[in-house]
Amino acid sequence: MFATLIYAANDTKPGCQFSCGNVTIPYPFGIGDGCYIDKGFEITCTKSFIINSLQPFLVASNLKVYEITLDQVYVQLWGARICFLNSGETSSIGYNLKGGPFTLSSTNNKLTTVGCDMYPYITDLDTQNRMSGCVSLCQEGVVGGVDVFLVLALVFQIHRKLKKRKKLMLKKKFFKRNGGLLLEQQISSGGRNAEKSRIFVTQELEKATDNFNESRVLGKGGHGTVYKGMLSNGRIVAIKKSKIVDESQIGQFINELVILSQINHRHVVRLLGYCLETEVPLLVYEFVSNGTLSKHLHVKDHISSISWRDRLRIMKEVAGALSYLHSSASTPIFHRDIKSSNILLDENYRAKVSDFGISRSVFYEQTHLTTLAQGTFGYLDPGYFHSGQFTEKSDVYSFGIVVVELLTGQKPVSVTRSEEEANLAMHFISSVKEERVFEVLETRVANEARKEEIQVVARLTKKCLKLVGKKRPTIKEVVTQLENLREL
Repeated sequence: MFATLIYAANDTKPGCQFSCGNVTIPYPFGIGDGCYIDKGFEITCTKSFIINSLQPFLVASNLKVYEITLDQVYVQLWGARICFLNSGETSSIGYNLKGGPFTLSSTNNKLTTVGCDMYPYITDLDTQNRMSGCVSLCQEGVVGGVDVFLVLALVFQIHRKLKKRKKLMLKKKFFKRNGGLLLEQQISSGGRNAEKSRIFVTQELEKATDNFNESRVLGKGGHGTVYKGMLSNGRIVAIKKSKIVDESQIGQFINELVILSQINHRHVVRLLGYCLETEVPLLVYEFVSNGTLSKHLHVKDHISSISWRDRLRIMKEVAGALSYLHSSASTPIFHRDIKSSNILLDENYRAKVSDFGISRSVFYEQTHLTTLAQGTFGYLDPGYFHSGQFTEKSDVYSFGIVVVELLTGQKPVSVTRSEEEANLAMHFISSVKEERVFEVLETRVANEARKEEIQVVARLTKKCLKLVGKKRPTIKEVVTQLENLREL
């Protein structure tokens, strides 16, 4: 039954239960004392043991609620039923709307009958005036088979429509929860050109990944799982299935999504699009074929396939990407999680910075962000870890750790190394101070690099790893010094 509201629905009252099962409960409806406008709008949330889920009911009438929209509430009213009798008996069921906040919808109610020689109708309880009705007649000899077929067809159609409606409502719910309305607002305002990124539908991304098959997993991290997928046009992409989004940070998430959609740099993995109508957001990135820098550096025999020339170029490319993010993007961005596993390589070992899961944008006049310390142990700026203040120099520190990895082939932290060598950054700084840096180089680097190049890179890296952030160079200065290596 569809009942029209006298009041317009609004957001849930602060401090009150937001939903019951899959049904959103907006004010003037509410669950619990003080959450509804009057008794006619009181909702109770009851667990159904038949379908093992929470179901909302109107307390005043004990009618099950299916959906509440801006101007209507959809409830279930049990139908009248009767077995065939020659006497022509009738059966009825009624609902009294008097004194309540609802009126019967004149357009959205359907009167359906199943059976032969039936005359169902809706009547006013006071005047007995018949408001609507229909007649069901059957010819003798063809009742059984035809009726069964019609009943089954009707049940199937109703089931399919209800299932489709439920799926659509669920998509709308997820879209709203994942910040879709906020994203639409930012797009319509014209302030950010987020339409550069494509909006994908769930079915396309499910098809692209074989329903997110485990065999398609490229990697798993703290912010989600990345799958390899192929779109309908044959393009190979990386699809990131994010972890559950904290509703208190939806605004920040959408802000970053809009900003990342604007980034256009050849050494930053490009965001192609997104899907917000699923339980968790899905982000679609360009696919980079050769895996992570970490995978190529940390091999079992400690001899990487990456030449010194490629390593030097990777340093320049990553530094250039960070310089773009810090000062050339439409809004400055601090990456906050630079590490070798977040640097992807193509088939020619060209680098692309990826994974902006905890990145933050800043205004040009801002010098730092104050947040809870987030990042990866071993790459985390010590100053940020202690103060909670992240600056562009914090990204410089993490970049310095990546350079040490490129020089030594070692992981930032390892329990298999001796106590004095466990922390790679401290061990490397000591080797530079004591002029024994050539002793800690990976074999291939020591054999292929010129002495002058190693000395310049080692001194620059030592500056990047200074404990006091203000004493570190800016990423622009790092780029300049790396470019000057060509003149050696």
